[in-house]
Amino acid sequence: MRTGAAAQHHGYYHEAVRYASDEELLAVAVPFLLGGVEAGEPTFVALGERTGGLVRSALPAGAAVEFLPGGDVYARPTAAIRSYRQLLAEQVAAGAGQIRIIGEVPPVSFGATWDWWARYESAINHAYDDFPLWSLCAYDTRITPASVLADVARTHPRFATPDGRHLPSPTWTPPTEYLRENRPIVPDPVETQPPAVELTDPTAAEARAAVRKADQGQVPVDDVEDLVVAVSEIVTNALRHGRPPVRLRVWAGDDRIVTAVSDGGDGPEDPYCGLLPASDGGPGGLGVWITYQSCNHVTWQRDDAGFTLRLTAGNPYTG
Repeated sequence: MRTGAAAQHHGYYHEAVRYASDEELLAVAVPFLLGGVEAGEPTFVALGERTGGLVRSALPAGAAVEFLPGGDVYARPTAAIRSYRQLLAEQVAAGAGQIRIIGEVPPVSFGATWDWWARYESAINHAYDDFPLWSLCAYDTRITPASVLADVARTHPRFATPDGRHLPSPTWTPPTEYLRENRPIVPDPVETQPPAVELTDPTAAEARAAVRKADQGQVPVDDVEDLVVAVSEIVTNALRHGRPPVRLRVWAGDDRIVTAVSDGGDGPEDPYCGLLPASDGGPGGLGVWITYQSCNHVTWQRDDAGFTLRLTAGNPYTG
């Protein structure tokens, strides 16, 4: 896509901006947003408090740009996808032919929970196919780890640069390939302790009871109940679609409950499993999607022993 080309084309564009100074961010964000305003396109900002404030102060007074509460939008990857799809559908229903959004994943996500945000960045290359969206994802290279920037280059087809260019990413990887890669789980320190509960081939009821047994009031009641439902779903999936034995382990931390459900199978075939509602009604797709909606971190791993899905309620370990 050449400079300015997207202003004349309608469709879905997913770009990243890597910036090393506030001036570089504004050099990309301000023309991007004002270009949307001039074209009569709904134009949104979903940045954090500091960066959002920078952009707001750099825009002309009264510019028709709407600021979304960035922190709320990016509570969880699936919540971000769901809220954006709702926003986009509303704009299209109101007659929008093209929509612009600049947003950012919270920097707190760059640690041990980055894996599901990396998959989010990949999945949204497909999640918004139905909408005429030009989205720009901002990453501050002063605080973003090199490993995260490597994933950003693989999950964004193009980069927007401060000098107005739109350059293809040389390491861009299609989501159907990227999402099937096995990303090692960063161990949570609570896993170095023996589990509070360990069960083999538990029933869904036994799995629910195991989570409740580990609850010592260290996480909000709603989070516990969400985890109870999620673990019940995942154990049921593993018993139905996985390969025995199914193993459930539950750890109780000071501010979180961590559970791991393992079986001897290969896990879901759908690369978008968990991040998008299963379009084909594939095995276990709805249960995993519900889990991604309700837990504060979900990660998975395939190894020689099979497939493990780890679910965290409370405050996930961020590394």
